[in-house]
Amino acid sequence: MLRAAWQRTGSLLCVGLDPEPSRLPLSLVGADAGQGAIDPEHIFTFCRDIADATAPYASAFKPQIAYFSAYRAEVQLERLIAHIHARHPGLPVILDAKRGDIGSTAQQYAREAFERYQADAVTVNPYMGFDTIEPYLAYPGKGVIVLCRTSNPGGSDLQFLDVTSAAGTAARPLYQVVAEKAAREWNASGELSLVVGATFPAEIARVREIVGDMPLLIPGIGAQGGDVQATVAAGKTGDNTGMMINSSRAILYAGKGPDFAARAADAARETRDAINAALAA
Repeated sequence: MLRAAWQRTGSLLCVGLDPEPSRLPLSLVGADAGQGAIDPEHIFTFCRDIADATAPYASAFKPQIAYFSAYRAEVQLERLIAHIHARHPGLPVILDAKRGDIGSTAQQYAREAFERYQADAVTVNPYMGFDTIEPYLAYPGKGVIVLCRTSNPGGSDLQFLDVTSAAGTAARPLYQVVAEKAAREWNASGELSLVVGATFPAEIARVREIVGDMPLLIPGIGAQGGDVQATVAAGKTGDNTGMMINSSRAILYAGKGPDFAARAADAARETRDAINAALAA
């Protein structure tokens, strides 16, 4: 599904849907502008309009579940994903949930992502081991995107610690061990991907060396300061794909007035064009 979307759209852009109530346009929320008084329907309307406006320039969408559940907008998230599937068929929807638990709890999280929300992929945390990931692989055709080298500064607290994965092997950063396990041991279904932040292009390149053509979800361009050209050079595959380059705030909040969706479309188009220019360089 992802490969088809890359080919059909000519875009590697993933639009993140992280609706912060305090930043929604006043023309939309009106008297409910206070963060504690937001109507969940306003969250749905904002994200729906952004999705519709940016879909011509994107190959995936990534709603962050916390921005919905914190404001009792889970039903609106269900409707949003259903809307994207109906209105923009073939564009994968990644539920950014970063789940990480074992056994029957992981099974319920998988059911939540793939049965309740009907997401096409979900982000998961690997640091409790493969049995926290395995329940998601029971859903054929669904993607499982494993945190590897995240874009936040604190990611280095653990992910860059030198470890040995087997007796007699040289020490290397933990994120590289995760990348190798994901590519070699865990990916029997061919439906795994990795999260590697755009703020660390050297680490993107190292992960690409380890995992071959495995897709990478790359957050961190735009508001987080990741460089598009460095990201593309480090992460592209031989056929100039292999990446879901995510931008959230720089697109969502490109405009603050009634034309917010049009301004978001402009930002998405400019980002897609910047990515494509880097691919052609």
